[in-house]
Amino acid sequence: MTIRVVLVDDHRLVRSGVRAELERDLEVVGEADDVDSAVEVVTRERPDVVLLDVHLPGGDGGGGAEVLRRCGRLVTPMAGGQAAGERPIRFLALSVSDAADDVIAVIRAGARGYVTKTIDGPALSDAVRRVAEGDAVFSPRLAGFVLDAFGTAAADVATGDDELDRLSAREREVMRLIARGYAYKDKEVARELYISVKTVETHVSAMLRKLQLSSRHELTR
Repeated sequence: MTIRVVLVDDHRLVRSGVRAELERDLEVVGEADDVDSAVEVVTRERPDVVLLDVHLPGGDGGGGAEVLRRCGRLVTPMAGGQAAGERPIRFLALSVSDAADDVIAVIRAGARGYVTKTIDGPALSDAVRRVAEGDAVFSPRLAGFVLDAFGTAAADVATGDDELDRLSAREREVMRLIARGYAYKDKEVARELYISVKTVETHVSAMLRKLQLSSRHELTR
């Protein structure tokens, strides 16, 4: 199935460049350059993924986070914004900013990930696909901001989760890297932990079995 994308950025040249990269294997169905036009085109087109800049003119000055809040009913399945069988719209922040405050603001507002504009075309297409499939995607350094911001809550959940106790120390390391944005990049996990790609694959298979999960998508979530 072709993934439908809306581009939201206030710089026309940026939108043109991103469109040229994505249209090799994705379908760009709309563009917007400010908050109000972004809400309008997202509501009208209902794409699979919205590539959203963090700093946008218009609206009440809330930028990308405001777009997310105003499109909230389309983002959250339980909010009643979708017709029967319709998938929620996923938002992926694409910004020149790598400031912690910007990252946390859009994630709290409902974005599924955050990558910077230093990303190359194939990696961006891959990130869009992963977000469309339900993964959370971050540039590796930025994932740390999210873990720091939500770490206390995550630790409280993990402490009481007997299933996670079944994992070995190495399996936990592999899972932690996947959560930090290394999902589906086994060679990156292998390089980080100084182990082979085959060993990473073995650990992932063991985690799926121990946690009774059926796919890497579930493991990433």
